[in-house]
Amino acid sequence: MFGMFEKTEKYFWFVLRVIAGFLFFMHGAGKLGWYGNGSVAGFAGAFGFPIWLAYIATFIELIGGLLILLGLFTRIAALLGGLQMIVALIIAHFPKGWNPLANGGELALLYLVLWLVFLAKGAGIWGLEKALFKKEC
Repeated sequence: MFGMFEKTEKYFWFVLRVIAGFLFFMHGAGKLGWYGNGSVAGFAGAFGFPIWLAYIATFIELIGGLLILLGLFTRIAALLGGLQMIVALIIAHFPKGWNPLANGGELALLYLVLWLVFLAKGAGIWGLEKALFKKEC
C-alpha cells in the first residue's frame, strides 16, 4: 500500500512547495496592505523592529515565497526564508518563552523546518529552475 506513496512522492512535494510558497508570499503581501489592513510600519511596531528590518522581512516573504512557489532559485529563497525565521524566533518569539505554542512562534518554527527541507531537497518537479536552466540552482 505504501508503495503508492513512493511513486507519487514527487507530486506531494510539488503541492507542498506551491502551498508553502503561496502562504509565505501572502504574509509579505499582507504586510504591504494588499489585503486586509496590514502594513509594514504596523508589523515593525508590533514587534519593535526597525522599519528597515520590517521591509527586509516583507521582501523576503513576498519575493522568496513567489520564488519557492514557482520553483525558481528555491534553495536560495529557502535559505533566506530560514534565516528570517531564525531572526523572527530570536527577536519576536523566544523573549516570550521557549514554548512555541505559548510564544506565538509555531508558524515561524514550522516555516523554518520547511525551508530547511527545501534547502536540502530543492524544488522538485515542475519547477522553473529545471525548465529554464536544465538543473536545480
